[in-house]
Amino acid sequence: MTLEKVKELLAEHLEMDAAEITEATTFEDLGVDSLDAVEIMMEMEDEFGIEIKPAEAGKSVKELVAYIDSKKA
Repeated sequence: MTLEKVKELLAEHLEMDAAEITEATTFEDLGVDSLDAVEIMMEMEDEFGIEIKPAEAGKSVKELVAYIDSKKA
């Protein structure tokens, strides 16, 4: 469930199809710059009700999902 929501939020923010985003997709692959990263993390914090430390969130969708799941538990 977390994966699908993360993909949906990323796709919406980056104006792309969520089907193009996989667990292995990195933020570099998506062309996420520092401003995008801050905005995306704020959206994720609101959505999941957690605080996200960008330095700990990882560099790929899979790492971000694992991080969010660990914070939600």
